[in-house]
Amino acid sequence: TVKDLSATLAIKSTDIILKLMQQGVMATANQVINNDVAELVALEFETELVVEHQSTLEEKIRKEFEERERKNIQRRTVVAAMLGHVDHGKTSLLDKIRSTHIADGEAGGITQHIGASEVTWDNKKVTFLDTPGHEAFTAMRARGANMTDVVVLVVAADDGVMPQTVEAIAHSKAAKVPIIVALNKIDLPGCNINRIYSQLAEQDLAPSEWGGQTEVVKTSAVTGESINDLLESLDYVAELLDLKADPDIPATGWVVEAKMSAKRGPVATLLIKEGQLKSGDIILAGSTYGRIKMLKNSYGKKIKTASSSMPVEITGLGDVPQAGDRFYCLDDINKAKAAAEENQTNYRERSLAERTQVTLDNLFSQIEAGKAESLNLIIRADVQGSVDVLKKYLSDLSVEEVKINILHAAPGGITEGDVVLAEASNAIIIGFNVVSDEHAAKIAEAKGVEIRLYNIIYRITEDLQKSMVGLLEPEETESTLGRVVIRSTFKISRIGTVAGCFVSSGHASKHAKIRLIRDNIVLKDNLSIESLKHFKDDVREVKTGLECGVKIAGFDDVKVDDVLEFYEIVKVARTL
Repeated sequence: TVKDLSATLAIKSTDIILKLMQQGVMATANQVINNDVAELVALEFETELVVEHQSTLEEKIRKEFEERERKNIQRRTVVAAMLGHVDHGKTSLLDKIRSTHIADGEAGGITQHIGASEVTWDNKKVTFLDTPGHEAFTAMRARGANMTDVVVLVVAADDGVMPQTVEAIAHSKAAKVPIIVALNKIDLPGCNINRIYSQLAEQDLAPSEWGGQTEVVKTSAVTGESINDLLESLDYVAELLDLKADPDIPATGWVVEAKMSAKRGPVATLLIKEGQLKSGDIILAGSTYGRIKMLKNSYGKKIKTASSSMPVEITGLGDVPQAGDRFYCLDDINKAKAAAEENQTNYRERSLAERTQVTLDNLFSQIEAGKAESLNLIIRADVQGSVDVLKKYLSDLSVEEVKINILHAAPGGITEGDVVLAEASNAIIIGFNVVSDEHAAKIAEAKGVEIRLYNIIYRITEDLQKSMVGLLEPEETESTLGRVVIRSTFKISRIGTVAGCFVSSGHASKHAKIRLIRDNIVLKDNLSIESLKHFKDDVREVKTGLECGVKIAGFDDVKVDDVLEFYEIVKVARTL
């Protein structure tokens, strides 16, 4: 923390905070700063600081596992995640694969759902992760859980590439895993395959039939068409990736999902990365530990042992672990307990400041520290034309010290998926004539993800250029006061249109600026309030949960379900 650094250097905390501000880092006395920043600050006071990292018990355990001798290296099963647009048939396709490729003795267990499935055919295997959307896929990656070897991108043949398809592609590319396309619902009439191939090519997924590098398999969850072809494609990718593991060493892997069962207590689905897991084994999983009481495979059948790339369901942990936690099979329950308790303490103390999210304010200091070699951006704009212009303008801003890397660009409002991707990839979200939904904004604030909203394109390029040369000095910031939803409109002669509204969050203020939002697109900004009423009374503000009447000065084009966002521009003075 800043306070710890102050004690080490024998320098006042206020002086250190001032130096941090000069480097574009805002911090309080109790806030954690990373080692690189601490060393730079120490140099400012003509002191060379050497930060020695004290390994946690889990880090020591991880190192022991990594250095463990492996005497029986074998090919392991490929792990695939199914991603794609809602209603394109991900779950149906997976159910069809499972129902047509049941290993001997597993019949009757099809309804079991543990978040992952192992499929067997022709003495080959593949493990499917059934994650609830690409947001969950990337959220686990943000926590270091790189479980997936390959992504199966499910695209409906009657629908084509849709917004969530594009998002799933962006998340997969950010994870740097190969993509196989399952062109599903191929049994439906009127499918325009060439149109979909063209859409895929636009996303840099040119099909192999067109001379590209992306394998496209035409499937049907109804008829089972080409299910085997899809599995063979996954097996081929596994060969190329040369996936290996030792099935005999103590197991390690990840928590896929976990829950508290009223009858069984904490229940966790594990994906074994490597090694052997047995009923009765002691395991550490994040901030909890225990001895395995029951081990089930993905078909709900009790088993005694499991090995590399197998998904299993276990009971016996003392508490519910988090999805994405790493687990280790240990031989000492006291060691597992000590590591779990230390992790619990660290989880409480550790803040997001340990992993500094890049912002335009601190970009230059990160470049100087050698931490920022590229600036990852996610772009959202009102229309596709704006997206195309921004992609070109922003890509052209790359300089020798830092390269602009656009992870995802699409029309529409800022979503939770954008925020999750930004956190995982240390990216900034740029919004042009759009806003983020309230849930996404709250998550961004909690995760330290910066969202920058603009309505003039050159302001975006100007800010980025300034940040790259250390000149960005934020003088003003926008503070959102509240949102109201228009429930009715009234046209009054000689006055205009009055909107009957409900304050859904924050408060409505007569002296605030407002922007008109329709379907998450900003239609009009910088509007003023002519009158604000609660019942018949003129008021200065109306709080959450109350109704009000709003007349916008010089503007009448409002509709039911439009949203009015109230905000004010605040001058920010950097003080200690």
